[in-house]
Amino acid sequence: MNARLAAGAAALLLTAVLTGCGPSDAGGSNGTPKPTSDETIASPGASDSPTASPSPTATTKGIALPTDCRAILSEDVLSQLGDTPLNDAAFGPSGVGADGTLTCIWADPRADTTRLVTTISKMNRGPALDMLNALVTNEGFACFTPDGGTRCEKTWQNEQYPVTDGRTLFWRDDVLIDTRYSNLAPSGYTSAIIAHLFD
Repeated sequence: MNARLAAGAAALLLTAVLTGCGPSDAGGSNGTPKPTSDETIASPGASDSPTASPSPTATTKGIALPTDCRAILSEDVLSQLGDTPLNDAAFGPSGVGADGTLTCIWADPRADTTRLVTTISKMNRGPALDMLNALVTNEGFACFTPDGGTRCEKTWQNEQYPVTDGRTLFWRDDVLIDTRYSNLAPSGYTSAIIAHLFD
């Protein structure tokens, strides 16, 4: 019963954040989710309470979707990826899609599980709210509000191999960054993409 109440409370918090109903508090030191292995989150003057996501306004500028999987990453992140192949044909369609969505697949076709797949697409606030709420309620994702947007994440043990799998999503200004990974989580990966798109 406590898990059900916690999931409901998290869904209500996420609803308030995405609909711009005002500042929210993720529960202080007991309720703020810890960063996953995907990266360490740090912001100037950060406290236990996340900053509230701003309400969308008519003056919000449209963000162009990127077209280059390497250009969205910092030199540090690229060095962590090393010689991992990018967008090998063995994994199917990647790169820029017909609708402008960018799919980046960092994986070696010879590896059984090590991979990182990021999709950057346009998504309006309503569908984003529904999707992120469903992840909180149904799958136990933790969400918080860094960098002027909403970030949701979860990690779990791979069912077949002794490695960590996970998923990190970040939504802001009608752009969704959705990354799924297995045994490949460079430090600062999502933050590098956010900085490239929004700064």
